[in-house]
Order: sequence, then structure tokens, then C-alpha cells
Amino acid sequence: MTAPSTVPAPPTRGGRWIQQWDPEDETFWNEGGEKIARRNLFFSVLSEHIGFSIWTMWSVLVLFMGPEYGLTPADKFLLTSMVTLVGAVVRVPYTFAVAIFGGRNWTIVSAGLLLIPTVAAFTVMEPGTSFNTFLLVGLLAGIGGGNFASSMTNINAFFPLRKKGWALGLNAGGGNIGVPVIQLIALAVIGASGGPRVLLGIYIPLILVAAVLAALFMDNLATVKNDTGAAKDAARDAHTWIMSFLYIGTFGSFIGYAFAFGQVLQVQFGRTPLEAAYVTFIGPLLGSLIRPLGGWLADKYGGARISLYNYVAMGVATAVLIFASMEKSLPLFVTAFVILFVLTGLGNGSTFKMIPGIFQAKAFAKGLQGDEAAAYGRRLSGASMGLIGAVGALGGVGINLAFRQSFLSNGSGTGAFVVFLVFYAACFLVTWAVYLRRSASRIQASSATSEAKSQLSYAEV
Repeated sequence: MTAPSTVPAPPTRGGRWIQQWDPEDETFWNEGGEKIARRNLFFSVLSEHIGFSIWTMWSVLVLFMGPEYGLTPADKFLLTSMVTLVGAVVRVPYTFAVAIFGGRNWTIVSAGLLLIPTVAAFTVMEPGTSFNTFLLVGLLAGIGGGNFASSMTNINAFFPLRKKGWALGLNAGGGNIGVPVIQLIALAVIGASGGPRVLLGIYIPLILVAAVLAALFMDNLATVKNDTGAAKDAARDAHTWIMSFLYIGTFGSFIGYAFAFGQVLQVQFGRTPLEAAYVTFIGPLLGSLIRPLGGWLADKYGGARISLYNYVAMGVATAVLIFASMEKSLPLFVTAFVILFVLTGLGNGSTFKMIPGIFQAKAFAKGLQGDEAAAYGRRLSGASMGLIGAVGALGGVGINLAFRQSFLSNGSGTGAFVVFLVFYAACFLVTWAVYLRRSASRIQASSATSEAKSQLSYAEV
């Protein structure tokens, strides 16, 4: 008797829903699953990429806003802080929208929503507009930050555990690269003596293209069903909040520095908008490109180990920044800042790879095996990603507020960098204590075997 085919059934017409999806089955994966997953990954990256660009466009727009706009440096840091805040908060509902509407369907909607902040900014971007109006329009741009959460949750469901580090790293890195791309386009616009409306006008048709391509080439997975219980279980799990803390150190730094870098160069080192734009894109670009490498290294050596060493390197780079800031050495400052951006990208990849590994390890510790363990891991890791991504993005708010206070207090960013150094040290200690320290005193006698397996496996996540 011939075994039933495991090749994925073609999507149904009208809604592009795939009813059966089992990426852990190698036959299923090799005979068609991988091709479908990669196609969805590509168009997910495109939409998320533009979402990141719209979210972070105010890091560029503030460079255009000279004295005629009547905004102080403190006003600009507050503006970018609030944009970051909204981007963090909307990640939670965006995560669960995938299960409610389907990954393809929500990608279409979330891409289309980017027209709102873009058209609004295009309308009000001129001298004489009040700060409160800029603040309101800036808050609208925060919805672009939500695309990351829904995209990561969607792609997490398409790939097997052994490929998640690479896939999630590529998905997130392709999205993150929207930050330097909009900065590069802004550099070209400024260099050509164009205004901010030219920059915004470039993105309106790109948004429409992303929505149309998602409709034509992406799929929904019927196996990803709305599960409010998963959200509650993820919120109750201590690892969700531990990983949120660690992700503040990596992604919070990445997005916070992306918003603040140009302003720091202008305020502390007196660079013009064009001079600032010449270098601000380099750090986010390299940090985005290296994120998939962080995921790949985590697949190979364990996310906890890579993250631990990465926090050490981030601490060293921050110490150099403190020295460069005190010595007013612009070349050293820019070099150290770019290196720090690279390290945030590497850490983004390794920390996010830890999430599915942790919940898979918990499944094995509970005695689950095979499909049951895989389903448990996907359920909780998918639900936790939105929460972790949201809290991590709040780190960007903290960074911009820290810079604002530091410049108000002593006219430089040195004080803020000292705070960041202390935080990276805390991230190092938490990573070591929770995921790498092997201490017999932590294993309770009542469940010695299962706890030992769980603790040892965490070192490999």
C-alpha cells in the first residue's frame, strides 16, 4: 500500500489558506514545504522592511528640522521616544493578529496601514507646524514597529526548529535594514537639496507595492489558530520576561541608537544634517546585515553562549564610547558606535533564536516528545515573541529618554552611556545565571531528573 503524500496541499483559492503544515517532517519539508516557507519569508521581509523604514523615518526627519521649526534638542529626543514607545506597544496586538486573520491577510492590512503615518507626515512637514502636531503624527508612525512582531510570529510557524535561527535572523535582519535604507535615501535627498516631503513621497508607492505582492504571493496557515490561552501561558512563564529583559539589551539598543545617533552627532559634535546623515546609516546597516549571522551562530553553538559573549563585547564598546565622549574624539566615537551597532545586530539574532529553543526544552522537561513537543514549543514561542519584541523595543524609549536627560543635565551623552554600560553588565549576569550556570543547588530533589535535563538543555538554546 502506498504511503499518503506529505507534500503540502496547494493553497485554496480565494483565501490562500494552507490546511496542513508540518515543517518538522523532513519529507514534507524537502518535497515542497521549504519552497513555500522561503517564498513567504521573502515577501514577509519586504513588508517588514518598509514597516521599519516608516517607524524610524522620524530619526531622519528631525535632521531636516532646523531652527526654523522651533524645536529644541530635548523636543526632538522626546518626539523620537514617543514614536519608539508606540512601536513597542502595538507589537502585542500585531502578534495575535496573525492567528486571527492569517499571516498573509494581516501582512496586506499592516502594509496598507503604513500609508496613514506617511501621508500624515507628508501633509504637516513644514515650518510653523506646532510641536504637538508633530508629536501626534509621529505617534502614528509607531504602527510601523508592529510589523516586526506579526512577521516574526508568522515566519516562526513556517520553519522547523533546526532552521529557526537562520530564518528568524534573516526575517528580522531584512526588516531591520529598513532603518539604514531610509537613512541612505534621506542622505541622497539632502544631498540633492530636496526636502522631507520628497523622502516621504518616495515611500508611498513602495507601501502599495508591498501590500500587492503580499496579496499575490503569501499564504495563511490554518494550523496557526487564535489561542488566547497561549498568550496567558506565555505571560505567566518567567522565561518570557527574562528574555524580554535580555532583548532590551540588544534590540532596544539597536532601535534606540538608530533613532538617536544622528541627533547625538548634531548636538554633541556640532555636525550638520548632511554630515550626520553621511555616517548614521552605517551602524544600522551593519547591525541589520549581521543579524542572520547571529542566528546562524546560535543554531551552531547555542544562543545563550553567543549572547553571553556578545554582552561582554557590547560592554567594552560602550566603555570606549564613554572615553571618546569625554575626550571629544569624533573618529573614535563614530568607530565605537558603529561597532556597538554591529554587536546589537549579532545579539538580536542570538537572543531571538533562544526563544523557540527554551520552550522546546521546557516541552522535553515535561516529558513531551515528537509532534507534541514541537507543537508545545511553537505555541508558546510564537505567543511570547510579541511580548518579548514589545518589551525589547521599550529599550529604545529608555535610550532616547536617557540621552535627553543626559544632554539636559551636562550637555553630552556621557552619562547615558554609563547607564547603558551598567545595563549590559546586568544582561551578562542574567544570561549566565539563568541559561549557562550549572549548579547542583538549583536542582530540586523532588524533580532532579527533569530539572537537570531542562537546565542542561538551556545551554544549547
